[in-house]
Amino acid sequence: MRKESFFQSIRWKITVIMILLLLLAIQVIGAYFAQGLESDLKQSFEETIEERLEVLSYNIKDAFLQDRPDDGTGPTLEEDIAEIIGLYGQSDSFTRVQVVNRQFRIVGTNTQADDVGKLVTGDSSVRPAIMSGTPIRSIQRNQATGERHLINIYPMSNNEDGEPLGAIYLEASMEDVYQQLATINRIFLNGTLIAIVISVLIGILVARSITKPITEMREQAKVMAEGDFSQRVNVYGVDEIGQLADTFNEMNEKLKTANHTTEEERRKLSSILSNMSDGVMATDERGQITLMNEPAARLIGQSFEKVQGKSIFEILQLDNGAEDFSEMQDSGTVTIDFSSDEQFLLVKANFTIEQDEDRNFAGVITVLSDVTEQEKVEKERREFVSNVSHELRTPLTTMRSYLEALSDGAWENRDIAPQFLEVTQNETERMIRLVNDLLQLSKMDHKEQEMNKERVNVIPFFHHVLDRFEMNKDESTVIERQIPRESIFLWMDKDKVIQVIDNIMSNALKYSPEGGSIRFRLTREWNRVKVMIADQGPGIATEKLDKVFDRFYRADSARSRKLGGTGLGLAIAKEIIQNHHGQIWAESSEGSGTKVFFTLPLIARKRGA
Repeated sequence: MRKESFFQSIRWKITVIMILLLLLAIQVIGAYFAQGLESDLKQSFEETIEERLEVLSYNIKDAFLQDRPDDGTGPTLEEDIAEIIGLYGQSDSFTRVQVVNRQFRIVGTNTQADDVGKLVTGDSSVRPAIMSGTPIRSIQRNQATGERHLINIYPMSNNEDGEPLGAIYLEASMEDVYQQLATINRIFLNGTLIAIVISVLIGILVARSITKPITEMREQAKVMAEGDFSQRVNVYGVDEIGQLADTFNEMNEKLKTANHTTEEERRKLSSILSNMSDGVMATDERGQITLMNEPAARLIGQSFEKVQGKSIFEILQLDNGAEDFSEMQDSGTVTIDFSSDEQFLLVKANFTIEQDEDRNFAGVITVLSDVTEQEKVEKERREFVSNVSHELRTPLTTMRSYLEALSDGAWENRDIAPQFLEVTQNETERMIRLVNDLLQLSKMDHKEQEMNKERVNVIPFFHHVLDRFEMNKDESTVIERQIPRESIFLWMDKDKVIQVIDNIMSNALKYSPEGGSIRFRLTREWNRVKVMIADQGPGIATEKLDKVFDRFYRADSARSRKLGGTGLGLAIAKEIIQNHHGQIWAESSEGSGTKVFFTLPLIARKRGA
């Protein structure tokens, strides 16, 4: 946020408003005062002139009415008027005083004595005033000097018959009045300027006191915008700004609580999304991705930064790109193949449409689940059912054929009947072994088969197991033993481990050539023992080694069935070894025999033992 200058701040605006209001008040008061003062000064000046004029007219009128001797021994009218003007017509403001008789001749003046006896000029207003008997008053400006003068023509008449006697022409300068007005206006202007300066200072102080809480609230708003709700603004009073500060603090507390709640919900949502095994993707109303958790990124093989803002149809490789997003929800779940050359991956996408308050489309929530293992399990289940059906069908078909032959009369043939019964018995035993193996695997899958572990010295134990095979093997087959003489103790279920060795050794004996050898080697390692059983049979292709421990898998199906195998021996061995917390694997190549390894953990020793 950019910092505003003083002239853009509210303090400047308040100061300007105060100055304008003060100027307006001063101008209104000044105009009213000046107008009233001018009127009062003019009126006072005119009243003064009027009083002087009445005194002057009274004496001059007496001079006009006074009887004078015919011999000319007394003073003349002009002399009396000159004396009266000298006594009553002298003033600094009087610029001209003339006394005119009814013949319109000047009989007295205070300016030029030569004007006495002359007629007044034709443009003078004296004649109309004498003839009408009406006083004339006016303010005129001197064209030469520019001064303003008060012109006062006062007609005189005889009180008895009303006959006009003459008039007094009085011209008085009003510059003193206007100079007083100008002086007062200057004083008023200086006072206005001083008032403005003082009002500016007071306005700044007042504006600062008014805007200080607002400035603090603005600074607090910036802090709140950054997520810090720990501070509060000061409350300086109970006025509107104080109430605003109180409200601001209340809003701060509510925002703090709301932000805390939102942050908690966000953390919970983030934790849920991060710890979900399923992937979650969210879009806006345009179908562009706005949210994705880490499991979703792993499933689609792209980070959120790469897919943000892209269409979900493009990312999920949905070619139809449904224009109506509601079709996505109607379609339910979609299984998408993200497999590559290195990895088989199937992902199930479940779409949920989000709506706003007006029930308008607001986005799509997509839940992605890895169904690769489910598909593998389902595939294995189908294969298992198919294999079991096939394994049971073969002996049953054989038994049915021989039983039908016996029913048709072959039982009477003493040479054929025993052979048929022997085959039927062998197939029955084969089915029993198959069913027993399946039951054992089922119990292992459901954790129903208990392990009866005990402390066993495996050196004599393995010798005892191999002695059994020495008694039942072909004389041409050799079993080589590489077993140390020291005592090695393990916790194990003896019967289960015997079953493991039986299954591996049985396969070795079946597939070993006549006159071949089988090696049994036991080695002790850091925290376990490792057993190797190697034969000299035809071997197994490298690409098939990972599958030999799968149920019903046979590297050579035809030969295995001929030898009576069920395809479950190594699968059972794998389950038993894993239940003992060991490992089992095979190494082989075609034509070079097969080595089967398994490990069992040693008994942990206590410290100091």
